[in-house]
Amino acid sequence: MTTPLLSLTWTDHVTGRQGFLVVDRLVRGVSSGGLRMRPGCTLDEVTGLARGMSMKEALHYDPEARYVPLGGAKGGIDCDPRDPEAYGLLVRYLRTMRPYVESCWTTGEDLGLTQDTVDRAAAEAGLVSSVQAVYPLLDDEAGARRRIAEAFAVEVDGIGLDELVGGCGVAESVLTALDRADLPYWRARVAVQGFGTMGGATARFLTRAGLTVVAVADIKGTIANPAGLDVEALLRARDGYGTVDRGALRPGDRELPGDAWLSAEAEVLVPAAVSYAIDVTNQGRITARWIAEAANMPVRPEAEELLAARGITVLPDVVVNSATNAWWWWTLFGDLEADADVAFAHTRRSMRALTDLALARAEADGTTPRCAAHAIAVDRLSSISERFGWHR
Repeated sequence: MTTPLLSLTWTDHVTGRQGFLVVDRLVRGVSSGGLRMRPGCTLDEVTGLARGMSMKEALHYDPEARYVPLGGAKGGIDCDPRDPEAYGLLVRYLRTMRPYVESCWTTGEDLGLTQDTVDRAAAEAGLVSSVQAVYPLLDDEAGARRRIAEAFAVEVDGIGLDELVGGCGVAESVLTALDRADLPYWRARVAVQGFGTMGGATARFLTRAGLTVVAVADIKGTIANPAGLDVEALLRARDGYGTVDRGALRPGDRELPGDAWLSAEAEVLVPAAVSYAIDVTNQGRITARWIAEAANMPVRPEAEELLAARGITVLPDVVVNSATNAWWWWTLFGDLEADADVAFAHTRRSMRALTDLALARAEADGTTPRCAAHAIAVDRLSSISERFGWHR
């Protein structure tokens, strides 16, 4: 592993809470990675996420596209986003990090924060945009900014396109794995941990593809039904943090402990909430065939080794949840217009091709999909460096 280019720890003078910024590397002088807010966030966590962003960016490199992947970075704040002090803390963090956001770090929503909240806080911090560092790389800045604004205004069934493309990408990765295993969609059961933006959208797309969601976990616990949950009803009953109103449950729906999703009788587990959800202690409860990492780093490396030894395949986060980031840049750089059908079609093609490539290489090399994805990313980083040179 390479040492990050930049690693910062910031202490808020008002609350004493800490925030972090890690720039893993720069490509063409710029890096990309969201800003998360959660209690217990650490520098080590943000460092791992930044390294993962370098891989995610590289994996979507297409020499024929307008979008050229950036370097990887990540920001994090140790605070509960529900805390009354959270928003002021966010503004002060962004005010402190303003020189980096203006020059080399493009950021946006991540765990605990919505893009609207980031945009509002960025404006209060004196920033033009949370992605303004990339503007010098654009051929038509005004056109690009208009295009991304129009894309964020697109809604599908009352939900913003920006909230759906990530789940579309996760679902397509799962479907690709099922297709390679010749498992019919109607026979595949799914358990989802986290019912916010990513988890909710993933559940929706998988249900519409014909899979059965049998368990959903939120902060209050796990909702389960072996015959299948009414995903659309649960989506309508959730709040802004992905917590489901239990008054919307049907007679056959059961309320179980929060970690019951791990042992659900399902073919696919989708951890879509926090990092480090699956460790060496609880991995033994899992009987699913696939784990699709919709969250960032939900499976600890030691647990993944044990899962692989039991024949359970982890579809890695650097592939599975990379569509949201890629969609931002496809749209901003002009590879996509602000249209839902076009965005979903492009996302499906790209994610299916990338997932299939990672799974095929893993089989050929006798390794895991994560190792295969890393090898593919290294190959593509080499191609990017040959074309543009390194900026470390």
